[in-house]
Amino acid sequence: MESSGAANDNLLENGTSSSSESENGKGGLRTMPFIIVNECLEKVASYGIMANMIVYLMNGYGMAIVDGTKVMNTWSAMSNVLSIFGAFVSDSYFGRFLVISIGSFSSLLGLTILWLTAMIPELRTSCESFMLNCSSATAIQLAVLFISMGLISIGAGCIRPCSIAFGADQLTIRETPKNLDSYFSWYYTSIALSTVIALSVIVYIQENLGWKIGFGVPAALMFISAVSFILGSPIYVKAKPGHSLLTSFVQVVVVAIKNRKLCLPDNFDLYYQECDSALVVPTDSLRCLNKACIIRNPETLSNPDGSVLDPWSQCTVRQVESLKSLLRVLPMWSTGIFMVASQTTFSTVQANTMNRTLFGTFKMPAGSFNLVIVITVSIIIPTYDRVMVPLLAKYMDIPRGFSCRSRIGIGLLFVCASKATSAVVETMRRKTAIEEGFEDQPNAVIHMSVLWLVPEFVLLGFAEGFNPIGQVEFFYTYIPKSMSSFAMALFTLQLAAVDIFGNLLVSIVDKVTSVGGNESWLSTNINKGHLNYYYALLTCLNILNYFYFLVICWAYGPAPEQKLEASTCKEEEQFDYMELPTS
Repeated sequence: MESSGAANDNLLENGTSSSSESENGKGGLRTMPFIIVNECLEKVASYGIMANMIVYLMNGYGMAIVDGTKVMNTWSAMSNVLSIFGAFVSDSYFGRFLVISIGSFSSLLGLTILWLTAMIPELRTSCESFMLNCSSATAIQLAVLFISMGLISIGAGCIRPCSIAFGADQLTIRETPKNLDSYFSWYYTSIALSTVIALSVIVYIQENLGWKIGFGVPAALMFISAVSFILGSPIYVKAKPGHSLLTSFVQVVVVAIKNRKLCLPDNFDLYYQECDSALVVPTDSLRCLNKACIIRNPETLSNPDGSVLDPWSQCTVRQVESLKSLLRVLPMWSTGIFMVASQTTFSTVQANTMNRTLFGTFKMPAGSFNLVIVITVSIIIPTYDRVMVPLLAKYMDIPRGFSCRSRIGIGLLFVCASKATSAVVETMRRKTAIEEGFEDQPNAVIHMSVLWLVPEFVLLGFAEGFNPIGQVEFFYTYIPKSMSSFAMALFTLQLAAVDIFGNLLVSIVDKVTSVGGNESWLSTNINKGHLNYYYALLTCLNILNYFYFLVICWAYGPAPEQKLEASTCKEEEQFDYMELPTS
C-alpha cells in the first residue's frame, strides 16, 4: 500500500538521529531483537491477562457481570487514551527511549502486583464455585487491583505508540532501505505471533494451572522484556524530542480564541504563510479557525530563520488547515464506535457454561475466542488483496478494489450480522440451560458445544478485515500526507470511544431492565437474564448506525479521485509526529 511506504518515510524523515551516531557504532539491525522482544512480550503479557480477566473479576472479587464488564471497558479505554498521551510526551519532552523504559517497568510493577493478588488470599475475595456465593471485595482489595491495572495501562500507553518508531530511529533509510523494510515485516509478524500466543498459551495456562501461574508467567515475561530493552541501551540511537502535531492543534485553538474579536481580512497578505508552504490562504470552511493565522504584529512575527517567534500567539495557514482536515474526518470516525461494544466479556461467560471439549480431553479455553478473530483476519486480508482485488479489476473495472467507504460499509454490515448471530445463539443456549434444569445454576455446563460461538467471531473477523482498514485509508485520503501517522492515532481514539460507549450502554441497559425488581437482562446468572435481548438491541443499534453511515457518505459527496496516488507524488511538509503506527 502507498500509505505504508509513506509512513515508513515519515518515521525516518522525522527522526533526529544522525549518521554520525551510526558511525560511532550505534543503531543498526543488531538493536532490533531488544526492541521487538520488548514490544512482543509486553503484548503477550497484557493481552494474555485481559482475555480471561472477566472470570478473575467475577470469581476472585465477587463482581457482577455488569460491574466486571465496566471495569474491563474502562481499563481498555484507559490503555488506548494513554497511548496518545505516551506518544505526545515522547515526541515533545522525554524522547522514546525514556518513555519506553518507564512503560516497561510500569507494566512489570503492575503485573507483579496483579500476580500478588493471586498469591496472597487476603488481597481478594473468594467464591464457593464459579459465580456462586461470592463475598464482596473490600475497598483495599479493589484499590490494589485497580492500581495494578492502572500501572499496566501506563506501561501499554508508553510502549505501544513508541516502539515501532524507536526501532526505525535505529536505521538510516539512505544506507539500508532493505533493512527498514525487513524491520517492519518482522515487527508486524512478531506482533501477530505474540497475540496468538497470548490468546492461546497464556489463557490455557490460566484455566488449567490456575491464576498463580497464569499471572506469574506474564509477569516473568514482562521482566525479561524490561531487562532486555535496558541491556540494549548502550547501542541505541536516541533521537531527541521535538515538535508534536497535538501541540500544533492546541496552539491553533488557543490563538483562534485569543483573536476571536478580530475580523477576517480581505487581504490575503494578512494571513501568515510559511516560506516553503504551498498554502497561501485558509479555506472558507470552519472560518472561526482562520483567525489563528491572522498577522497581528508583523514586526515581531518570526525568528531570523523564518520560524514563528511565539507559536502560542501566531499560527500558520498550514497549521490551521491541518486541524481542519482532522475535524473533517470526525463524522466518518464516529461511525466506528458501535463496532464491538461489550462482546468479548459476555462471550467468555457464555463459553464457561457450554461444552468446551473439542477432542479427547482437550477443552478450548473460554477466553480464547478472540483468537478466532485473529485467524479470520489473517485469512481475509491476503485473500481480499490477492484474489478479490484482481477479480474486481478484471470483471468490474475496479482496479484498486472496493473504495475505502465501501469497505467501511461492508465491515459495518458484518458487525450487524455478528450481533444478530449472537442473539440467536444465546437464545438457543439459554433455552437449553432452562430445559436441562440449570436456570438457577449459572456455573453448570449444558449439552451444547461451545463451537456455536465460533460463527459470530468469524463474522467479527470479517468486519475487522474490512472496516478498520477502510477507516484508516479514509483518514489517510482526507488528511495531508504530513499527518499520515495521525490516522492511526484517530483509530486508537476510536477504540477508546468504543469502550466508553460500551460502558454507557451496559449501565443503561442494566438499570432500565432491572426496574421494579425484575431480573436484569445482564444478570450475573445469564441463564435467568436475557443476554439475547441485549444482543438484539446491539443488532438494532448497528443497523441504525449503518443508515447513519450512509447519511455521512452522502454528506461527504463524491470521494476525492486518486488522492492517495497524488499525495504520494507530492512534496508536502512533514510534521514531527511519527508514533502510533500500531493500535
